[in-house]
Amino acid sequence: FCASRPQVQSSRARVEGWLPVIESLDIANLGVIASAHVDFGGGLIVVTGETGAGKTMVLSSLQLLLGARADAALVRSGADRLSVDGIFSVGDDVASRVEEAGGVVEGGELIVGRSVRAAGRSRAHLGSRPVPASALSEIVGSMVTIHGQSDQIRLTGEAAQRRALDQFGGAAHAALLEEYREAFREAVDTKHRLDSLRGDANERAEELEDLRGALAQIDALNPQPGEEEELIREASRLTNVEDLRALMGVSLGYLTGDDRGDYAGAVESARGAYAQLDDASRFDEAVAEFAARARSQALELDALADDVSAYLSRLDADPERLAQIHARRAAIKDALRGRAGDIESLLAWAHQARGRVEELSAPASDPAVVERELAQAQSRVLDVGARLTKARARLARKLAAGVNDELHALSMPDATLHIDLEATKPSSHGCETVVFRLQPHPHAPARPLGASGGELSRVMLALELMLGRTEASSTFIFDEIDAGIGGQTATEVGARLKRLAASRQVIVVTHLAQVAAFGDQHLVIEKHDGTTNVREVTGAQREAELTRMMGGDPHSQAARRHASQVLASAVSQSQG
Repeated sequence: FCASRPQVQSSRARVEGWLPVIESLDIANLGVIASAHVDFGGGLIVVTGETGAGKTMVLSSLQLLLGARADAALVRSGADRLSVDGIFSVGDDVASRVEEAGGVVEGGELIVGRSVRAAGRSRAHLGSRPVPASALSEIVGSMVTIHGQSDQIRLTGEAAQRRALDQFGGAAHAALLEEYREAFREAVDTKHRLDSLRGDANERAEELEDLRGALAQIDALNPQPGEEEELIREASRLTNVEDLRALMGVSLGYLTGDDRGDYAGAVESARGAYAQLDDASRFDEAVAEFAARARSQALELDALADDVSAYLSRLDADPERLAQIHARRAAIKDALRGRAGDIESLLAWAHQARGRVEELSAPASDPAVVERELAQAQSRVLDVGARLTKARARLARKLAAGVNDELHALSMPDATLHIDLEATKPSSHGCETVVFRLQPHPHAPARPLGASGGELSRVMLALELMLGRTEASSTFIFDEIDAGIGGQTATEVGARLKRLAASRQVIVVTHLAQVAAFGDQHLVIEKHDGTTNVREVTGAQREAELTRMMGGDPHSQAARRHASQVLASAVSQSQG
């Protein structure tokens, strides 16, 4: 069913260029709604209908587009899935965030979709691109704020009251609050670091002592890469020196001959062969190559004999040096034990150990230094906390005064809202608790919020109206927050919602004709034969709906005149 909108100014024309709004909504198979299409205008939009017609389902569809948790129980009985699609008019800032997420915004219009299968799976689309539901909450949720009766209950809690007061402060106060949170986080982190240092001080001292001792041992030893292999070779030589002398002596005899001259050594034999070949080369030039090779071999053997002789002359037993080698090898083995398998790995371990010693010796690891850091961090918490307390006190006076003005207009002329700050030790949210107390009349004590339903509704509505003026959201949705009130108070509620809608889109689900009469657009949720429809009413149809809401007979001329008077009064108050 497509609702037409005569007499309602286009939402885009109303807010072009600066205010994102919900333009339209398509719902399929959501609860009692089989299929519905709703076009939203600007200003104050009222949604009415008989109990059970499906007003809550319209709100549920919007919540799905804002990233709420998908519930398969919302799927209409007999359908395999539900779907909700909405068109939002967005500004450049939101459009850029959508495009960063891969979505498309055309002509300032953003299409948002959500589907939920009866089996439980859900899908979300942002600007024609599949996205996680959290993206809807982050981007679309920033444009719309929903307030309902559950929020009234929530606002009776201490944490919610503190958040409400902080929200009233706007961006500047939010920056101060974040400065405090950062200071508190730093103090907590520093305290944890100090506790850790104190808790394992003995272990850290032992580790530092062990590392310094090991490094001193390695530095004194000064091992060199490849040293182990050289020591092994030298030890083998000194241990087997007598066998070496015997073998090297025989080898030298074969090279140079024996002392008695019984046989020529290899050197003399090579020289003789060279002499003969050189003489033969006079008769055949081809022999010259053999002579050259013989000469080269004779020279090489002569050099080898000199080297063997020199080695043999130095080959003496040296028990003292051998003992030194064994001691050095034992020292190296001791330094390697539990740290490395060879000297190269030991040097790498020492490098890491020096870094660990620096870390353990750094000022950041000194409990005395960290104690001073903690004192400075705690002092900063107190300093920023004092500024936060001062700012909250100023906001509390301003918010309470505004709420009291609203309460007086909502038929509570003697009521006073007190916003008290009670000092506490510093916590993550400040140095005080924020408590909202209501004093019904000057002779009654001020008590924490939680009065009767109608009284609480009016207090909460007054708070919502004050807070709504500071919120960045461009669309507000109020779900029957006018429960428990009526008469002139209901008229005042409608007038104040109308005033709030002067600068943004406000959608109100209401059961009060006095509130509905202030709407710029009136949507009626109707249920026929188990199927729910949404239609816009104007003129006589609207008068008939208001008559029904007031309990009159829509066919009664007197009842219709009463409804007309209510409409005329609302128009008069809006223009006044």
